Amino acid sequence: MNKTDIKLQYEICEKKDSAIPVIIVAAGSSTRMKGINKQFMPVLGVPVIARTLMAFESCSDISKIIVVTARDSILDMQLVCEKYSIHKISDIVEGGANRHESVMKGIERLDKKDSKVLIHDGARPFVDSATISAVADTLNSFDASLCVSKINDTVKKVTEDGVVLSTVDRSMLYAAQTPQGVDVEKYKNACNTLASVEELTDDASVMEAAGYSVKAVIGSAKNIKITTPDDIAIAESLVKGESEV
Repeated sequence: MNKTDIKLQYEICEKKDSAIPVIIVAAGSSTRMKGINKQFMPVLGVPVIARTLMAFESCSDISKIIVVTARDSILDMQLVCEKYSIHKISDIVEGGANRHESVMKGIERLDKKDSKVLIHDGARPFVDSATISAVADTLNSFDASLCVSKINDTVKKVTEDGVVLSTVDRSMLYAAQTPQGVDVEKYKNACNTLASVEELTDDASVMEAAGYSVKAVIGSAKNIKITTPDDIAIAESLVKGESEV
């Protein structure tokens, strides 16, 4: 697969010596947004992806940002980075046919010295620095890490035709979020080893399936993923709530 032809030459912001890169995956088809690219949808005037990028720009544990996006969004993504002063951006990369391929295209742009990397959904604009740092720090002791949120709703196991089979014990159930972190070489090895890696829905699952150690850290319920038009209204409520504190 060919690498994209845009490589940005931004100066990297001041950071910790132990800082690591992040790959922002923003190449989805936005089918549940009725064809509108959710990455560029405004949340109180600021695009979703801009809010996501600013969260990582402001975190000292992040050394550089690699964005993976659709081919026809590359220029728009570059303009967003310029408008919102995303100085840590190092690459804007064309995405692949699925999430796994998009992540691998981001990994191709890592430097040889980048032994660890975070991976984050572009449509999760409310991740905070504390969560980013917690996931990054956990990679010092584990092969992979991710943030999660506790499931507080009662969970039912239901058949395809709607018949309730049982109530699931929720005491150990958590919803997976991003960022997720991986040891780069072990992640590559897992991808090369597993037969159906494209079917796994997140990067922690890839590492789990390959037998590597994965640690969960508690994130925030505010770290929502923008998926449907209704989520924009929720996102705007979250921003308004923060501004009123």
